[in-house]
Amino acid sequence: MLVRIIEGMSGDLRRAPKDEENLITAVAAGWVTGLDNLSHLGPDLSDLMCCIVTGAENIKRALFTDGDVVRSRYRRPMLLTGIDVGVIRRPRRTPPPLRLERPRVRRTEAELWAEFAEALPVILGSVLDLAVEVRAAQADIPTDLRMADFAHLCAQLDTARNFGALEAYRASLDDLNDDVIEGDLLAQTVLKRAADIEPGSEVRMASAEWLHALTQLYTDEGEFRPLPKGWPTTGKVLSDRLKRLQPVLAARGVLVDWGRTKTARYIEMTRPAPPADEQQSAF
Repeated sequence: MLVRIIEGMSGDLRRAPKDEENLITAVAAGWVTGLDNLSHLGPDLSDLMCCIVTGAENIKRALFTDGDVVRSRYRRPMLLTGIDVGVIRRPRRTPPPLRLERPRVRRTEAELWAEFAEALPVILGSVLDLAVEVRAAQADIPTDLRMADFAHLCAQLDTARNFGALEAYRASLDDLNDDVIEGDLLAQTVLKRAADIEPGSEVRMASAEWLHALTQLYTDEGEFRPLPKGWPTTGKVLSDRLKRLQPVLAARGVLVDWGRTKTARYIEMTRPAPPADEQQSAF
């Protein structure tokens, strides 16, 4: 229904294409792309969807020529449906999930779509009226969220209709961070190690030393506990994994940064001190 508000009654959901070129072609065919019944979101598809939503360009050789190229620019919203898509790799660029309620009364598709087609002009007109109100609304841009344009749009929506969109967006980001942490044993181990760091202080070690410390912490939790599949095997791999987890860890009060001395590089883990007003309230 969300797709058909924009694309008309001919619009429908699609299966996820198997490669990048086919997905870009599907995205260019309309203004909204809805992918149906996803059970897994692989790394390549996840990265490509992030580029589609924020905007990117694809260049390939034109057919039946030797030197000409075709440039395809795209920036489109996407809708995904699935019972359990799994852990999403980039939660900071993922839109809020819509958790649907189970219907109490079942209806046939013919009856449902007939009623929707009759109401579609009113729905589309209301959406366009709301778009005008939102674009005209004045609202401050949140400075603490990575997707500042989307957060600003939520703030404008709240100014126009007071829907609580920005608060819901923040809550959805917290839920997505929880999903990432629950699905990543390395993130759980890092948070456990960071709990031993005094607030306002930091710990600096080389990546290999961090790997040894985190591995020791994980294996010590149970006798002969084997390392999970995908556990970092070198300091470089650990450093790359921490860079992906950096936004999630920061949302849980653990800051990870990289630097170097005259002789070697290091990874720094910090727990910021709580604000002064929180410290006073604690006493």
